[in-house]
Amino acid sequence: MKGIVFTEFLDMVEAKFSADTVDSIIEQANLPNDGAYTAVGTYPHEELVAMVVALSKDTNIATNTLVNVFGHHLFGRFFERYPNFFEGVPTAFDFLATVDNIIHVEVKKLYPEAQLPRFVTEKLTETELVLVYQSARHFGDLAAGLIQGCIEHFNEKVTVQREDLPTEDGNTNIRFSLRK
Repeated sequence: MKGIVFTEFLDMVEAKFSADTVDSIIEQANLPNDGAYTAVGTYPHEELVAMVVALSKDTNIATNTLVNVFGHHLFGRFFERYPNFFEGVPTAFDFLATVDNIIHVEVKKLYPEAQLPRFVTEKLTETELVLVYQSARHFGDLAAGLIQGCIEHFNEKVTVQREDLPTEDGNTNIRFSLRK
C-alpha cells in the first residue's frame, strides 16, 4: 500500500486526536519501522490495520467507523494534493466514474508496483450510478468513506446503499448503489 495512505492516516489521527495518540498507536501496533513512513514508499497494509486497531482501543470508536472517517478525510486530501484530477469534472458521478479508468491508470504510471483496488462502474441513469469495489484487501469502509467524501466535495444529495457481494476467492466485492 502506498505510503501516502499511511502518512495521511497519521496526520488525521494527530489532527482529530493528538500527537500523543499517534505515538500511542505506533507503539501499540509494534511497527517494524516505528511509524516512519514516506508518501512515496510502499508498505504492508497490515501495518495500517494494526494502527487502526490500536486507535480503536485508545478511542473506543469501532474500527469500521475509523476507517470510514479516514476515507472521508483522505478524499479531501486527494483533492488538495491532486487538483488536476478534478478539473472539468462537474459532479460526483462524473468523478467516481473516472477512478478506475483515469486516476488509477495515472497512479500506475507513477507507481507501477502499486496494488490498487478496482472500481467497476455502471451508470444506470443520470440519477443512478453503481460502483463495485473489488480488492484483495478488506477496505470497503475506506472506499465508502472516499465515496462519501466525494459526494460532500461536490455538495450533492446522494444516497448510498452498500451490499457486500459473495466471493469464492476471499477478496472483497462490494456494490455501492448511488442515487441522486
